[in-house]
Amino acid sequence: MTEKILVIDEGTTSTRAMLFAADGQELGSAQHALTQNYPEPGRVEHDASEIWEYSLAAARAMVEKAGGGANIASIGITNQRETIIFWNRQTGEPLCPAIVWQDRRTASICDNLKTEGHEAVVQQRTGLLLDPYFSGSKIGWALEHWPQLREAGDNLAVGTVESYLVFRLTGGLHITDASNAARTALMDIDNGRWDAELCALFGVPMGILPEITDCSGRFAETAEGIFDAPIAICGMAGDQQAATIGQACFEEGDTKATYGTGAFVLSYTGVKRRHSAHRILSTIGWQIDGERHYALEGSVFVAGSLMQWLRDQLGMIVSAGESEALAQSVADNAGVYIVPALSGLGAPYWQADARAAISGLSFSATKAHIVRAALEAMSYQTADLKSAFAADGADWKRLRIDGGMVANSWMSQDLADILAIEVDRPQFVETTALGAAMLAALGAGLYPDLGSAAQMRTGGQVFTPAMDDASRNARMAGWRSAVASVLTSKQGAG
Repeated sequence: MTEKILVIDEGTTSTRAMLFAADGQELGSAQHALTQNYPEPGRVEHDASEIWEYSLAAARAMVEKAGGGANIASIGITNQRETIIFWNRQTGEPLCPAIVWQDRRTASICDNLKTEGHEAVVQQRTGLLLDPYFSGSKIGWALEHWPQLREAGDNLAVGTVESYLVFRLTGGLHITDASNAARTALMDIDNGRWDAELCALFGVPMGILPEITDCSGRFAETAEGIFDAPIAICGMAGDQQAATIGQACFEEGDTKATYGTGAFVLSYTGVKRRHSAHRILSTIGWQIDGERHYALEGSVFVAGSLMQWLRDQLGMIVSAGESEALAQSVADNAGVYIVPALSGLGAPYWQADARAAISGLSFSATKAHIVRAALEAMSYQTADLKSAFAADGADWKRLRIDGGMVANSWMSQDLADILAIEVDRPQFVETTALGAAMLAALGAGLYPDLGSAAQMRTGGQVFTPAMDDASRNARMAGWRSAVASVLTSKQGAG
């Protein structure tokens, strides 16, 4: 049988490989944690060599489980977006640390460009805002500050993570898919090409960038020696776009939210791009046969990473799973609110230098109240996004959720209560990997279109709102006050 699909799911805190059957059944997985490097406040880096080595090791484990590469129809790749890697075209070896999407080192660059009046054209062409989250300013900064990149000359190659993995897997193919290219702030998402004026704005030579391709198709085969037999690479997408596909959001208005390291809401808008007047992003969902499909996106920078911080830095929990029992053990939050701006605030605030805060503490507050407040922050941040989407005429009627955090049923119910809509959790919550599998299956010819591939998604559980309006309004009022104090202190510090 060659209808098995290998997915490389390269995330922020770990990289893994998963093996799927053509019907979407998971057949196995292998995973390796990634080292998080914080060389200075606001800076986040990864070792690109570690990303490659761990991704390859996990993939090889799944190839062995499949009985060899000859038994795998195709590879799908999905990845942490906006993280940028620089490498030597001749050797494939990285030339410096990877700058992670959470990194804020270019905040002043983006602020200066805003002051100079450039944000309007950036938003018009890319659907994005001027923020260090996106890749373009990271590339420009690195070229200015790391001399080894300039010294590489014509041998310098740049790309997001999927681009680097494809280069290494194929022995030299330098491509990027449209969904990842759309997150660089260097691509005109209306025509699907790199934009010379934007590249000049960020100081990025166009010659170092990869070729932009579809998200599904037969791109190349793996090079000799990577696996025991060549395997076709047939799918690529950024993690949030892949999750949108994995959640089968193929009708206009279909909306999903992924709660991983960060939290990301995407609402499918069809083949016509929709502009936002409320600081929501317009982005490419996927591109197939040259046709671009668009989405509106709200990006929250801190979600699961907040629970990781409570565990690793504060020692409040031993595992993320413990948070559900703690939240259930108390009747309310005791007035405690957490604004998780550990790496700034994302949509709809876009305050890169905002700082996190825990407010409302008293002697009656316990560890359980603080952990509950951390989970409640997911609902509040999502509610802020829902309000912004609604103001753009794209309100949500139902929300499909996924990602590691939604295994927490208390949090899933709290989302339904605060949003006042039904929340749908699939049986298989790793929809990012599933979406990459769907793209790879389509590219390998196992399905005629994405709509047909949607049968790979399984049903799950629906959470129905059960909170009264007064309770909901009181909690949201407390949240708005907590956010306002963070934004006020940020403005005062400036």
